Amino acid sequence: MSDNNHHFDAIVVGAGMTGAWAAKEFCDAGLKTLLLERGRDVKHQRDYPTTHMQPWDFKHRGRVPDIEKEKNPVIHRCYAYREDAKHFFVKDEEHPYVQEKPFDWIRGYQVGGRSIMWARQTQRWSEFDFEGPARDGFAVDWPIRYKDIDPWYSRVEKFIGVSGSKDGIDTLPDGEFLKPWDLNCVEKHFQKSVQDQFTDRHVIYGRCAHLTEMKDIFKKQGRVLCQNRRICQRGCPYGGYFSANSTLIPWAEKTGNLTLRADSVVHSIIYDEESNRASGVRIIDAHSKESTSYFAKVIFVNAGTLNTNLVLLNSTSSRFPNGLGNDNGLLGKYVAFHNYRAKITAEHGGHSNYKTEGTRPTNAYIPRFRNVYKQETDFLRGYACTFGASRSKLVDADGHGQDLMEGLLSTKKYGPWRVRSGFMGETIPKEDSTVSLDENLKDPWGIPQLKVSMYHDDNDEKMIKDFFEQYTDMYKKAGFTDIKTRDTGQAPGLDIHEMGGVRMGHDSETSLLNSWNQMHACKNVYVTDGACMTSVSTQNPSLTFLALTARAADHAIESLKKDVI
Repeated sequence: MSDNNHHFDAIVVGAGMTGAWAAKEFCDAGLKTLLLERGRDVKHQRDYPTTHMQPWDFKHRGRVPDIEKEKNPVIHRCYAYREDAKHFFVKDEEHPYVQEKPFDWIRGYQVGGRSIMWARQTQRWSEFDFEGPARDGFAVDWPIRYKDIDPWYSRVEKFIGVSGSKDGIDTLPDGEFLKPWDLNCVEKHFQKSVQDQFTDRHVIYGRCAHLTEMKDIFKKQGRVLCQNRRICQRGCPYGGYFSANSTLIPWAEKTGNLTLRADSVVHSIIYDEESNRASGVRIIDAHSKESTSYFAKVIFVNAGTLNTNLVLLNSTSSRFPNGLGNDNGLLGKYVAFHNYRAKITAEHGGHSNYKTEGTRPTNAYIPRFRNVYKQETDFLRGYACTFGASRSKLVDADGHGQDLMEGLLSTKKYGPWRVRSGFMGETIPKEDSTVSLDENLKDPWGIPQLKVSMYHDDNDEKMIKDFFEQYTDMYKKAGFTDIKTRDTGQAPGLDIHEMGGVRMGHDSETSLLNSWNQMHACKNVYVTDGACMTSVSTQNPSLTFLALTARAADHAIESLKKDVI
């Protein structure tokens, strides 16, 4: 990129999942697009250093040494922060932030962002989710409904590839699915037990962004089928699961319209007082610390929920002294997350003549069933859950050398079936659940550190209690034994589903964004990552982020054509 050419049609802040999707849409439309990423460049296939390594190839057999855990007390709690993928995670000591209340901020600063390490679960929202705030009296009403986003869900699903079943459940709309993997015998046993004894509950295959059959669009992307390796967090050289690196960025690059600039820490959005619009983006080189400005007609801010809040809060001017578009003082407020604290496990004594061999990249899934059609509990909203069943091999690990190898290979005994469910509860956005800029502390690039204040409330506690009661009952009715419940006590953030702070709404008095994800007070700035969310639902959010991005990008492209932005 020439230093003299700092003008583009569109600038996208953040080269993760939603930022890369916005860039792909702009490039397909013929717009010269600058995609900014604060972290290093990661090229598909080239930069997955551990993807073909065997367990014995790792110095610590996959574990992170205690000395590294001590240096990184937050990130080491993440399930995927292991020796094979730790290079994709932000180290605590390198990127500090302020925790007014405990919050585990899990980040991935590189091209592709966390789309390299994500859990790949892809569920649509339903009408019940978009209507939730208005019906239940919290946050503000969503300015859109399911019908507005339905075609954009389809557009995204067809492009990224989603394995799923047509289940016909109104709380979890069906999509454009590739064939599913099969549930195992114990998962089917639980599915039938729930079906026979409950009319409002369903055990289904967990929809996931993996290729299970080939389509022309995937051939054009250069991807091949999922290999069932279950080491996705290392980066998949086959493109078997969807990531920005394997799918979106190479696609955009082929158009010739993309300029990707890594190692570019975005300082702020530049606001032009004369035109009453944003004119560009100010960045700081991650290594030289030099400041540079780039300019465009439209700007998409997709830095990841909390960093998007940070960038906008730091984008001050005489017009917006408290952050870009922040006339109502709500920027950084009403942030929410998913509650992951509750777990339940048990044993199953049946199906002893069956075992599990191999693996698949998803579990079964139980959509929300509480407070759907009416308020029936002492808490608002509800929860969804995973369900999985497996059986471990009992190996003879005595001896060493040849004796040890023969013992490991000859063992044919198996332990009991073990079943497990993980809870994902919807939390209620609150005004005092906030992110803000610290007045004194700066990061290495001179940008104020983010101050985070989020917490579990009484609604969350009541929801956990209900989960334990309902799932204990469901497990007992399925004949499971040795049922154990556990509250992990983990802080918000470890769900990695933080949302809000720049919420959508009907008007500028109570929200920051309109129904097209434009800032009310600065129409050529769009926000389509998790920061835009008005509420959080019980579904994994990434598919909804992508659909909102596709919809907003289309609106921006048409507005540019009509010169009304």
